[in-house]
Amino acid sequence: MEASAKDTAPSGKDSSTTETWTVLRLLEWTTDFFKRKGSSSPRLDAEVLLAHARNCERIELYTAFNEEPTEEQRVAFREMIRRRGEGVPVAQLVGHKEFYSLSLRVDEHTLIPRPETEHLVIKAIDQIKDLHPSIHDRPIHVADIGTGSGAIAIAIASSVQFVEVFATDLSSDALEIAKWNAEKLGVAARIKFSIGDLFEAITEGVQFDVICSNPPYVSESEFETLDPVVRNHEPKSALVSGPTGTETIKRLLEQAKDRLRENGSILIELSPMIGGQCVQIAQDLEYRDVQLIKDLAGLNRVLAARR
Repeated sequence: MEASAKDTAPSGKDSSTTETWTVLRLLEWTTDFFKRKGSSSPRLDAEVLLAHARNCERIELYTAFNEEPTEEQRVAFREMIRRRGEGVPVAQLVGHKEFYSLSLRVDEHTLIPRPETEHLVIKAIDQIKDLHPSIHDRPIHVADIGTGSGAIAIAIASSVQFVEVFATDLSSDALEIAKWNAEKLGVAARIKFSIGDLFEAITEGVQFDVICSNPPYVSESEFETLDPVVRNHEPKSALVSGPTGTETIKRLLEQAKDRLRENGSILIELSPMIGGQCVQIAQDLEYRDVQLIKDLAGLNRVLAARR
């Protein structure tokens, strides 16, 4: 997505028609521009960016179609259109992304939370609630390994009060974002953030009732085929696992066996292309009740297993 001079966003009045660039006209022009640039959601992109430039909720645009944004708003909007045209993700331009009805701060150091990961969160919350009646003397212990922006840990802590979450990541920059999100959303007291590879930052012997992870699971060859918006703007270390894409998941499953309580469960997001291989890895490690959970597109998206 590269912007050219003739694609420069309009401002003021159209010189050929003296048309005023109202909110509606700006959205129409920008939607067409993003379509030409290959966006998969051009109208949504335009609305999110214009709402951000106007410092309003996206829904408020629908009652302001005939209004003309201020010059300051148009300048901010034009700059975001330019950068989006160059391929920068919308979430990075506005600095946040909605996930599980929560607004999470993101930047170039974190993966942008995706709807597919919400399936993992829903499954984890269901399992936590099933455990709750039998556990009265302590919080239910949950681990989020490779937390990134904190999406999984924060969504769980926001939805269930009787949990204590341990969240780890290799990136100190990502952890700063995750901590900020937890503070902003009022759950920081129930999430312990630590820097380290997989479980190395968690005291030896600490065990969990539920372990969650959205680890790197893209193979090196698959990375070259990813959408340039993802490939060029999201952290490669959070995407690529190795030659096959299963390397990090295999290490995670190996280490998690000693970290799960008896009958504890592990939930791992993965690529549909490696689902069968990861099931075999879990079975070889003698996990029980190994299964793949499908996303809304009918693709295998989450590996679930019990110790």
